[in-house]
Amino acid sequence: MSPGPRSPTTGECPVIDLRSDTVTRPNPAMRAAMADAEVGDDVYGEDPTVRRLEEAAAARFGRQAALYCPSGVMCNQLWLRVLAPGGTEAIVEDNAHVVNYEAGAGALLGHVQFRTVPGSRGVLDPEVVAAAIRPDVFPLTPTSLVCVEQTHNRRGGAVTPLETLDRLRRLTDEAGVALYLDGARVFNAAVAAGVDVADYAALVDGLSFCTSKALSAPVGSAMVGDADAIVEARRWRRRYGGGMRQAGVIAAASLVALEQMTDRLVEDHAHARLLADAVAEVYPEGLEAGTVETNIVCIENVDAAALVEALADRGVRAGALGPSTARLVTHPDVTEDDCRRAAAALKDALADVAR
Repeated sequence: MSPGPRSPTTGECPVIDLRSDTVTRPNPAMRAAMADAEVGDDVYGEDPTVRRLEEAAAARFGRQAALYCPSGVMCNQLWLRVLAPGGTEAIVEDNAHVVNYEAGAGALLGHVQFRTVPGSRGVLDPEVVAAAIRPDVFPLTPTSLVCVEQTHNRRGGAVTPLETLDRLRRLTDEAGVALYLDGARVFNAAVAAGVDVADYAALVDGLSFCTSKALSAPVGSAMVGDADAIVEARRWRRRYGGGMRQAGVIAAASLVALEQMTDRLVEDHAHARLLADAVAEVYPEGLEAGTVETNIVCIENVDAAALVEALADRGVRAGALGPSTARLVTHPDVTEDDCRRAAAALKDALADVAR
């Protein structure tokens, strides 16, 4: 396999980093916006760039208010605080980010118990959720919240259809339970499904999105919802140490991400399909045909550590979600040519690892 063009100074091929869409670096427009950002003290509500970002986010999602936070984990934990009283239970899909990757914060900080249920490629079945809801009857732990992850990270960037979200909304309304959308990659879902993000936001009590996943901002996420919920979240953000001062310096990059980077996600999705096609060609048992909807490719039934190592030897960085699942994620810092190189490396590596 040809590894591609070599650096004129070092003679080495550039590494193609597909571990995550968080590895991107701010683009020139973001760097310029950060350098020129008008700032103030955001704890006092005086940072004009943060306020512009929050107003733009609320308008984009069709909700009353928004709150800028350092991370998606903080957004998730703040929404748990706002929507799920301590000593209650939140229903989540069993591979959800909030259960697997947040260091037990829901239990430790929010005093919330998770009840995990299986999904179909990460998508919750409303009937399964209905059966899992516990009533507020002593001594049961009552259900207060249902969480949906959009797109679903560990399930290959799967999209929860709008119709499914609508059914969950009707179910939770009837049960008197809140509905939350962990929308870290909600713009990927919207682009793939041809849905306006405001349509997702209209069906939930709270939503968060990330600007440092897929959208190239160096840091930052935001919560969107009703004004009174955001007021409460702001208080909890302070308690969790998330109040920032001249945060406009980083909010400026997130504003560029929101305004300029969402429509181009279709390119990342096309690049992911290049990788998926390579897997299907040489190792069809590793990937169900037609399941790659967005920018995440999960390869199943493989020695993940061996595949990651084999790809690294070929100049491609990938990640492992477990002993038998490898993951590759496309993003703005990898081009179509990069992904074609990575696809060739992937076929070569799979031929070695899977034989």
